[in-house]
Amino acid sequence: MPIRAVVWDVDDTLFDYTTADRAGMRAHLGAEGLLDGYVSVEQALLRWRELTDQQWARFSAGETDWESTRRDRVRAFVDKPLSDTEADAWFERYITHYEGAWALFPDVLPVLDALAGSHRHAVLSNSSIRVQDRKLRVLGVRDRFESVLCAAELGVHKPAAEAFHAACTALALPPHEVAYVGDHPEIDGRGAADAGLLSVWIDRAGPHTGGDVLAGPHRIASLAELPALLGSDTRFGAPSTFG
Repeated sequence: MPIRAVVWDVDDTLFDYTTADRAGMRAHLGAEGLLDGYVSVEQALLRWRELTDQQWARFSAGETDWESTRRDRVRAFVDKPLSDTEADAWFERYITHYEGAWALFPDVLPVLDALAGSHRHAVLSNSSIRVQDRKLRVLGVRDRFESVLCAAELGVHKPAAEAFHAACTALALPPHEVAYVGDHPEIDGRGAADAGLLSVWIDRAGPHTGGDVLAGPHRIASLAELPALLGSDTRFGAPSTFG
């Protein structure tokens, strides 16, 4: 059966999250007078990402709500017992710097244009609707997607098959007629493949050095490779276009 729709991850797939996060944190630390507390911006960013991962784990385990994850991340980062109001204000100041660096990857608009007449599109993200809907609107691409589904509202997150199936249900299509494109080899790549979707792993960093290439996901280095892959639907044995 042909692939009729593409479901997309957002961060580091459509949106250059890593670059925006680094630039935003650098500007925010400078404005807050916190640069002296770290050896480098990279060290501060590593700490911020560690805390982000920790709070996401708490949220995905049902231990806390979305707003509390942000507040607790801020408190741990500044190492101060901030009130909810103070933590929210700190995070909003960070968001201002972070949003100033928002950008799509250069290959995003060309591929969305190329697939506009042939495939339907939706988003599935391990975030919240409030965050990702706003992000897509600011980036000027929200109207490209029929629906935006996020873990915070779904109550289930990738790599669980239920998350991918929820996206298929929103499109009223069976999994084998839907492709999923994401940047994480396990959460996105293997998760989508195990759920029965055509799984496409966008590996912008180049050849993966962490072990064998995953069985199941098609690995591409640029979204420019996606139209040909969807056109041929090579799930059943043909190699991907990435070496």
